[in-house]
Amino acid sequence: MQLSKEDILAQAKLVSKNTLMETLSIEMIDYGEDFLVARMPVTPRVHQPDGVLHGGATAALAESVGSFAAHIFIDIEQFFVRGIEITANHLKSVKEGFIYAKATFIHKGRTTQLLDIRITDEHDNLVSVCKLTTIALPKQK
Repeated sequence: MQLSKEDILAQAKLVSKNTLMETLSIEMIDYGEDFLVARMPVTPRVHQPDGVLHGGATAALAESVGSFAAHIFIDIEQFFVRGIEITANHLKSVKEGFIYAKATFIHKGRTTQLLDIRITDEHDNLVSVCKLTTIALPKQK
């Protein structure tokens, strides 16, 4: 049974309770056949000491949206997903507003998945380019 867009986004909100995603106010806001979009507010809570967005918070946003994208495209009754490598190239500083992360698949294999995650600001300026590799591991019976 294929879940609706609304169901996918509601599930994301539900499983984010009491996690890093909730701590950083990351929310999944759009979903399509080949992408997932999340956003995160840029406030002092995610700043580095000089008042701009911390690269670690950006990487956390990227891994969150990428891992969840991999999660919704596999059979979660049989497999669980883990991130195994993330890279992030930070291109622009952000002080306030929202940043948006769009995860799309480069490779959607049975065992490993490779995702491209583009982080943009509210004006669609590219902030960071990230790549995430995930692995689908069988659940123990």
